[in-house]
Amino acid sequence: MSLSDQIFEAGIVGAGGGGFPTHVKANSNVEFVLANGAECEPLIHKDYELMVNFPSEIVEGMELMMKATGAKKGYFGIKAKNHLAIEKIQKEIEESDIEMTELGDFYPSGDEYELVYTATNRLMPPYGIPLDVGCVVNNVETFYNVFNASKGIPLTEKFITVTGLVKNPSSFFVPIGTSFRDAINAAGGFTTDDFAIMVSGLLMGSLSFDLDAPITKKTAGLIVIPRNHYLAQRLERPVEDMNRIGKSACDQCSYCTEMCPRYLLGYDVQPHKVMRSLAFSKTGESVWNQYASLCCSCGLCSLYSCPEDLYPREACDQGKDYLRANNIKYEQPKPVKVHPIKEGRRVPIKKLMMKLNVTQFEFKTPYVDLNFTPDFVKIPLQQHIGAPAKAIVTENTFVSKGDLIGDVEEGKLGARIHASISGKIKEVNAEYIIITS
Repeated sequence: MSLSDQIFEAGIVGAGGGGFPTHVKANSNVEFVLANGAECEPLIHKDYELMVNFPSEIVEGMELMMKATGAKKGYFGIKAKNHLAIEKIQKEIEESDIEMTELGDFYPSGDEYELVYTATNRLMPPYGIPLDVGCVVNNVETFYNVFNASKGIPLTEKFITVTGLVKNPSSFFVPIGTSFRDAINAAGGFTTDDFAIMVSGLLMGSLSFDLDAPITKKTAGLIVIPRNHYLAQRLERPVEDMNRIGKSACDQCSYCTEMCPRYLLGYDVQPHKVMRSLAFSKTGESVWNQYASLCCSCGLCSLYSCPEDLYPREACDQGKDYLRANNIKYEQPKPVKVHPIKEGRRVPIKKLMMKLNVTQFEFKTPYVDLNFTPDFVKIPLQQHIGAPAKAIVTENTFVSKGDLIGDVEEGKLGARIHASISGKIKEVNAEYIIITS
């Protein structure tokens, strides 16, 4: 069985947040394979802990991917400040065709476009993917899962960080489908009664108050912050209010554009022009929303650059929705060329954390071997890019951990779903499967 088939059988998708089915990447033919261990979101350290504790599995997974894709070389991206992770990985790659790529401690150093440029000096075309410049990029946890797939082990667990206002900030494996409540209890429980949960990151993650929501294949971690924190209050504001404030207060200073990581790489992303779609009536949304087309939604414009504390990222997200709904595709008129002052406009993580008022929530989150089984799991059938899996089990039947419970329809892009615990199927519908242990 090919590696691509093993990965498909195991149901592996991108663990860094994208959720793209990994078997497709393993079936490509490229020059370079890149490991993304940058982990640029503040406070979450699960990739660091994985690299420190499972370096051989990660590197072997990367080497398997290089062999499958015919890559002549690999690049392993880690922030230079993470000395122990570099030391552990360096020992594993000394006699291989993998080269260490040390990254700066800035946001967003883990962006795919940024990592490919830093490692290979290649710029992807607008709307491009790493494959367009001869590369495959995977998060380090994805390579760990690839290693397991080569041993016939399906993806049933997610490695996460639980941090912030919890008793024991830490990183650990939980069965996919574990509730936020159980994951937080596994970290000792809350240290506050009045909380908000940032899921998978402060900038590119989402806000949740739902303790019954499940951990998925894409969840990086849970950050517990005070209910009245600035970030929670911002994200709770209705979109209509965001737009009304932006319409009245944006003075077109263009800082959001001047600090945009994609703009500095040479892509025509201009959030300040997208903000015009909220107020300008003569030209209209069809003109200004085009400048949102290549935005990666990193959130830096809204949460760091804007001196008025407005919502250019959210305006860009709406702009992209508008373009899709109206079948408009923006064609960048100029070739991609790195801005000459790009290096001078990097945003250090420490400075970003100070701006977000989260430095008091920065804790070490050591790996803990929990061997944890919750009373039940709620496993979504849509945890990936592509079509949702279709349930192949029925209620009141029994399954063992690792059994296939959701499959991909023939001819569609998707990923298989496996039982993450042994137990009884309590509920099955088009959206999720609940298993009780």
